[in-house]
Amino acid sequence: MSKYKCIIFDCDGVLVDSEVISNQVLVDMANEYGANINLEYAFKYFKGSYIDACLERIKKLAKKPVSNSFIEEYRNRSFAAFKENMEPVKGIHHVLDNLSLPFCVASSGPEEKIKLNLELTNLLPYFEGKIFSCYAIQKWKPAPDVFLWASKTMGFKPEECLVIEDSLSGIKAAINGGFDVFGYTARDYKNELKDHATKTFNSMEALLQLI
Repeated sequence: MSKYKCIIFDCDGVLVDSEVISNQVLVDMANEYGANINLEYAFKYFKGSYIDACLERIKKLAKKPVSNSFIEEYRNRSFAAFKENMEPVKGIHHVLDNLSLPFCVASSGPEEKIKLNLELTNLLPYFEGKIFSCYAIQKWKPAPDVFLWASKTMGFKPEECLVIEDSLSGIKAAINGGFDVFGYTARDYKNELKDHATKTFNSMEALLQLI
């Protein structure tokens, strides 16, 4: 029997395979301003962060002034790319179909983005009424607030919940809130999650056994 009473999933990179898509859009846009970065750089510095922090880093790398409409354009371009290329993380439907515990999603992205990506991957019905966005409370990972909000709303204490994350900032947020956190390492190119997460796993097929 599981020691946990509730599972809190991150969205990007855990439920939907969006990280390559969104970061490539960010790289392309940054390079239009002369930032000269690649996808590896984006995964190191942008993954799991919120767009305002990414923009500040891009401004420092840019060779010319960055447009005030950068974030709006990023949303438009990334949403278009999501609609063309979005896929669910392999095995996640099986996990959700067989998970006996209550679960929800807590993400750094705007609720509009979360819902779009879940809808594109046929995951939205699993999470209706159980979506928690950092934008709603204006607190971003590694601050633990979104996880604390999610656990309280779901009716559980942090120590009763397990967070599933794929970014270092997300793992730190969970730890900062007193949660156990499992790191999904399928795209952990820097191999940095294992030193911080409670446990790590690299395929969704393994998650049900770990819980």
